[in-house]
Amino acid sequence: MTTIATTQAGTDSASRRRVRRAAVSGFFGSALEYYDFLIYGSASALIFGQLFFAETGAAGTLLSIATFGVAYVVRPLGAVLWGHIGDRFGRRLALVLTIALMGVATFCIGLLPTFATIGWVAPVLLVLLRLLQGLSAGGESPGSTSLTVEHAPDRHRAWYTSFTMSGMQFGIALGSLVFIPVALLPEEALFSWGWRIPFLASGVLTIIAYLLRRKLDEPDTFTEMQAEGTRAKLPIAVLLKDHWRTTIRVLFLSTINIVGTIFNVFALAYGTQNGVPSAVMLAVVSLGNLVAVVMAPVSGRLSDRFGRRPLFIIGSLGASVFITLLFIAIDAGDIPMIYLSGIVGIGVFYCIPITVGATWYPEQFPARCRYTGMAVGLMLGILLAGFAPAVAQGLGAGGTNWLPAIVLCGAASLISSAVAVFAPETFRVSKQLLGERRLQG
Repeated sequence: MTTIATTQAGTDSASRRRVRRAAVSGFFGSALEYYDFLIYGSASALIFGQLFFAETGAAGTLLSIATFGVAYVVRPLGAVLWGHIGDRFGRRLALVLTIALMGVATFCIGLLPTFATIGWVAPVLLVLLRLLQGLSAGGESPGSTSLTVEHAPDRHRAWYTSFTMSGMQFGIALGSLVFIPVALLPEEALFSWGWRIPFLASGVLTIIAYLLRRKLDEPDTFTEMQAEGTRAKLPIAVLLKDHWRTTIRVLFLSTINIVGTIFNVFALAYGTQNGVPSAVMLAVVSLGNLVAVVMAPVSGRLSDRFGRRPLFIIGSLGASVFITLLFIAIDAGDIPMIYLSGIVGIGVFYCIPITVGATWYPEQFPARCRYTGMAVGLMLGILLAGFAPAVAQGLGAGGTNWLPAIVLCGAASLISSAVAVFAPETFRVSKQLLGERRLQG
């Protein structure tokens, strides 16, 4: 009896180590992905228009922001690629490769010559590296959250998976903090070498995340499929044949990410163009996301206790209300209100649905196509989010007009909330039953 108890204790201890390692790896992997996301978004809004699109005149900022969105075009392709590798050959392999590709691409952006040096070759290289970032991002957070869901105990899946989202918010906050002193540099220093620092600094996060990823264990769910020979030979085919409704559902749920890109990119540009110092706007982004670092685990705990659906809807609707207040505060030049609405809107309300979704989306797919399903559904939804700042500008947002941007945010909140009402509640479903047809809806 003692031997059995000791063996069980050893197994439980090993299981806890695996899930903690998965959570920490998810934190740093997402931190890198979204650090890169934020610094590129900030640079596209404030700097790249002059460095890489100077010859286009007033259209430079629009073209620069559009390059932010091109990465989202290849994210669905990355979702299929990394999903296939993750579902067929292992979650760990896919996650190691995605983190290496993201880190190398971001570092190389910091080494690029500008338009003044090599002409139109410069923006072409910028776009190519941005596409590599997008290809990598197509598999990063879907793989990390899928792996953590499979390692975590049933009653604490959202808690452990929330650290991937906490890392995402930390990466955005870190990127903002790094950009604040850069934005304050004299113009000559900023446009010659200062803008490169955030991109080159990403190498540190890349090394940490890569080393952590190499030590990950495959979840039992995958090793059992491997031993039984039940892995899908072509996960995307299984997904399209049997789980396309779930994929579409996740697509619409993930449109809530539009709120995040409008806040992190369009609101930053809008505020600085309307008299709010760039340092203030960057500080709001940073503080909002620092609050979300703590709020993500809180959201996970609440979701494990009260369910995925109610938390998701409350957060989605609240996020759009507060981002509307943010633009009103910018127009009024009300700095305290800018801080309050930005921090509460992103740090609290927006954090809730993206944290809940990180667990909820993969829970809706069976293990044999979970990585692919999570990745494809999420990346198709995020594709819309990536172009939201450029679409808002194309619809007339900018100058002193922010209404198109808010219409996009409101539509995203209403659509994702409406779909959530009809999505299956999974927080009390055991791991073995996740993705069963009765949950597909």
